[in-house]
Amino acid sequence: MGTRRKSRELAMQMLFQGDLGKQTPEQVEKLFWESRDDVDDETRGFADDIHRTAAARIDEVDKLIQAHSKNWRLERMPVVDRSLLRAATAEMLGFPKTPAAVIINETLEIARAFAAPESLQFLNGVLDAIGRDLLEQRLNGSASR
Repeated sequence: MGTRRKSRELAMQMLFQGDLGKQTPEQVEKLFWESRDDVDDETRGFADDIHRTAAARIDEVDKLIQAHSKNWRLERMPVVDRSLLRAATAEMLGFPKTPAAVIINETLEIARAFAAPESLQFLNGVLDAIGRDLLEQRLNGSASR
């Protein structure tokens, strides 16, 4: 498994931990890394970057997810799906040089290990819509300058 995929997986797990444990982002990072001394600095750094972006921009992340997940309220989604969506959306927002297609593909690969099989199509659809929306926003934003 590549460094970036492992980072994405760890970021999703941190978001999952924070969601279920009702912990602050600082508490999550402290507790999460206590038992993981086998993770190299580069992998940990990128995981922390995604987690911190998701935490800092949670309202924006959740608004995007909610807008593109028709007939699904965020609080009714499985925690794993919600955590995957938050991590991927945060990465799309915070790291726009990474193509959305790469983020979506990596998220689906992680979902194969952690989410229910029927979640894959849902995750793909929501993330694809978010990616297209963000691309359109960037294009319109750069065109108006």
